[in-house]
Amino acid sequence: MSSIAGRHALVTGGGSGIGRRMALGLAAAGAGVTIWDIDQGRLDAVVAELAAGGGAARGFRCDVSDRAQVYARAAESEAAGGPVDILINNAGVVSGNDFLDLPDEKIEATFAINVMALFWTGKAFLPGMIARNRGHVVTIASASGMIGVARLADYSASKWAAMGFDESVRAELRRVAPGVMTTVVCPFFIDTGMFHGVKSRFPLLLPILAEQDVADRVVDAIRRDRRRLFMPWLIHLLPLMRTLPVGLFDRLANLLGINATMDEFVGRDR
Repeated sequence: MSSIAGRHALVTGGGSGIGRRMALGLAAAGAGVTIWDIDQGRLDAVVAELAAGGGAARGFRCDVSDRAQVYARAAESEAAGGPVDILINNAGVVSGNDFLDLPDEKIEATFAINVMALFWTGKAFLPGMIARNRGHVVTIASASGMIGVARLADYSASKWAAMGFDESVRAELRRVAPGVMTTVVCPFFIDTGMFHGVKSRFPLLLPILAEQDVADRVVDAIRRDRRRLFMPWLIHLLPLMRTLPVGLFDRLANLLGINATMDEFVGRDR
């Protein structure tokens, strides 16, 4: 079990969605919270919300795809709130188009935000955690990081990369700083604006997840030092599905409606 009270937590993409709710949950657990977001208005609103709850709160506008910005905001964040103990890599984007309809710029942005930002924040904050042999890095991946999904070629690939990033860093930390924990979070679709319009064929088996429930479970996973958090329970079966012959694997995925989930996708910006 890890104490959250008195720790300095930083949440990227904290201006909306589960980022906002995780920030509020960490503050309620007694952490001082810093949030990063690219949208200044949302950033200011969440900082005000956190401050109204009586906790220490700071916000910095940061484009996490920009390495120089990440390093600069990291230094400013630690100067303002002290060493970061809990890092939640939450910022992400989704395109939601067939592969051949994806503009090149959208593909590059997906990997810059969903993948490369993990490296920049890790480079910024892990050295201090390793030196203290204390800290926690949370990577918000996705169930689509374990199964490719139609109309999510760039997103799924980026979340597969996030899974590999977490596993590799976890292995390295076990050698050099066993007191630094990592958690990878793999949820099915969440009812945020980011995935507005997605559908589940079998909502009892694969429900669209509620923002608050996901945020609560992530905070609890940090407290309990859980290495993996899969939501809902059926996601635990995905590694077993991958042992099936390809044809059977594909038929099962289609039967579950996985490749139809994005058919009515609208998203936040459309």
